[in-house]
Amino acid sequence: MELLNKSLRELGNLIRKKELKPSELLETLLKRIEETEEKLNAYITVTEEEARKRVEVADRELEKLSEDEIPELFGIPISIKDNINVEGVRMTCASKILKDFISPYDATVVKRLRERGAIFIGKNNLDEFAMGSSTETSYFGPTRNPWDLERVPGGSSGGSAAAVSARSALASLGSDTGGSIRQPASFCGVVGLKPTYGRVSRYGLTAFASSLDQIGPITKNVEDAALLMNIISGQDSKDATSAKVPVPDFLSSINGEVKGLKAGLPKEYFVEGIEPEVKEKVFEAVKRLESLGIEFEEISLPHTAYAVETYYIIAPAEASSNLGRFDGVRYTYRAKDYKDLIDMYKKTRAEGFGDEVKRRIMIGTYTLSAGYYDAYYLKAQKVRTLIYRDFEESFKKVDFIVTPVSPTTAFKIGERTDDPIKMYLSDIFTIAVNLAGLPALSMPCGFDSSGLPIGIQFIGKAFDEETILKVGNALEKELKLNTLPPL
Repeated sequence: MELLNKSLRELGNLIRKKELKPSELLETLLKRIEETEEKLNAYITVTEEEARKRVEVADRELEKLSEDEIPELFGIPISIKDNINVEGVRMTCASKILKDFISPYDATVVKRLRERGAIFIGKNNLDEFAMGSSTETSYFGPTRNPWDLERVPGGSSGGSAAAVSARSALASLGSDTGGSIRQPASFCGVVGLKPTYGRVSRYGLTAFASSLDQIGPITKNVEDAALLMNIISGQDSKDATSAKVPVPDFLSSINGEVKGLKAGLPKEYFVEGIEPEVKEKVFEAVKRLESLGIEFEEISLPHTAYAVETYYIIAPAEASSNLGRFDGVRYTYRAKDYKDLIDMYKKTRAEGFGDEVKRRIMIGTYTLSAGYYDAYYLKAQKVRTLIYRDFEESFKKVDFIVTPVSPTTAFKIGERTDDPIKMYLSDIFTIAVNLAGLPALSMPCGFDSSGLPIGIQFIGKAFDEETILKVGNALEKELKLNTLPPL
């Protein structure tokens, strides 16, 4: 466990100095997966055989290479959320409709990690098509929280967060459409970064809501998130929405120099409904940051109140369009008994999609239909602009914004499955960030009286991941929390 608790940079240094073989690291990790997987269900697919073949090659290459020639992730196993393509590996999106689909290509982020020497250990469980806040809607069964096996790990990247937390993954990539990296990171006591929209290529990510989706790292600590951001960021000709902006060295930005930064505390994020212990731990972290020389002031983001409603018009509308491709013709699952083409479409989708995915497709199709488009979708896009302008105005006064990640700690499995509205409100503090396309970091800031992790969120200006990583790293060093669950 001591080996699996080390940072990516520490592991990379051990491999570069030839004090650790990639095969030794892989076998330690596979043993940990075997110990925890029956309890957690954090993986849909473990690519044990393929990973062993690749570390054999890595072991041989290591002998021939000088220290300077060895890339930073050489021989280090990484897990990937199962809505991101890894060539030759099953990619299910946790759905029956894709349960046997084998990916024909690598996503750009996967290709970039491979180029820096990473090896892929498996695909993590998620809410079906990333639609959910608890990883309970997966066709392959729910993932459990390593801090309390009766509780959810959050969602939709719950498998990634649970695996990183339990050290059955050294690091993972997830996707975030309305909080799907940050909320599970908060529930599982790990670090999750949702980059600025356009900072990281979405090529090879199965689209849920194309104007909101973003790939990002889920890691044990802030330094690991910065390291992965150095590798996966940057423009990609295969993704028209990826931005042509310079990629800084995120690792060098976490230098501890936070004195003089100004932070905003939005009054709309500290309202009734937050668990008292969540609020208390966030404000304790604020006090620590003040002691490091960060100035705080209250700000207002007045259109926050409309964020959930706006999101649940825009995201389902885009999902309705994106999921139209799953029709029983081009992908793996097709209903057996049907009369004609239309009947085949209907039966395939009825049998292949789960309840939550059907619910969102129906909401989206309704809001895009003739007579309702202007009343719902167009109006939601206008409100989205107002939410973005709130942030824009606030960032004229402050360098970053501090909020809780979630109003609660991890809730019990089954507690909210019959109440979609209550489930959707789990993401009330994360959704506005996606609507505005901004970067945000979730990291642990303490525990409640039941020993469950509590997360704090730092929201940055567009393409300013550096500031929030710097602040996150400074707070992490100040708090020195033990984030290894008792699993």
